[in-house]
Amino acid sequence: MDREVSVGFDAGFRRTLADLFAWRRDVRRFRTDPVPESLLRECLALAELSPSVGNSQPWRFVRVADAGRRAAIVASFERCNAQAAEGYEAERRDAYIRLKLAGLREAPIHLAVFSDEATPVGHGLGRATMPEMLRYSVVTAVQTFWLAARAHGLGVGWVSILEPEAVCACLDVPCDWHLVAYLCVGYPVEEHIDPELVRHGWQARLGEGAHLIER
Repeated sequence: MDREVSVGFDAGFRRTLADLFAWRRDVRRFRTDPVPESLLRECLALAELSPSVGNSQPWRFVRVADAGRRAAIVASFERCNAQAAEGYEAERRDAYIRLKLAGLREAPIHLAVFSDEATPVGHGLGRATMPEMLRYSVVTAVQTFWLAARAHGLGVGWVSILEPEAVCACLDVPCDWHLVAYLCVGYPVEEHIDPELVRHGWQARLGEGAHLIER
């Protein structure tokens, strides 16, 4: 019989947890040092503890190590990045071009994270009216992995300037898998608590309570 477990988190732990949230940064500047395999596996194991609709666990992490496949991902990013820059005008376009928006060339680990849209696990519970809950579940796994990596001194960068269809074709994944995230993982070149887009003047953070709506 399982024993009842009581877990208590004191004020010191809560302060440390708040620090972890604050220091979770979107990293684009990586050192090329290799990441120990055991450390990567530990962070992925913690991601498996994430909540998911109907306990469906639809996340699928694909490690991209092949040089040719990585080159195809970089090419997709460069195409999309150039197109995105053309969508801005004047000073905002110049500001966009100056930003470093991915560490694809430097990061030692690439992880493509998919949602298995056809998974039978969970028996469809909770997603009949909101099938997108599968993808939201994958996002929770990405966030859990991100925080675990940060707690071990690793940095993570989420690259969204990509062609999902091209990524799926490049990685030869099942057609029922939907790309949710492409992550660069490695040790950061520098540590700073402010988001890179804030420090480079792209967008300030909104104040506390700015997103709370009362009804």
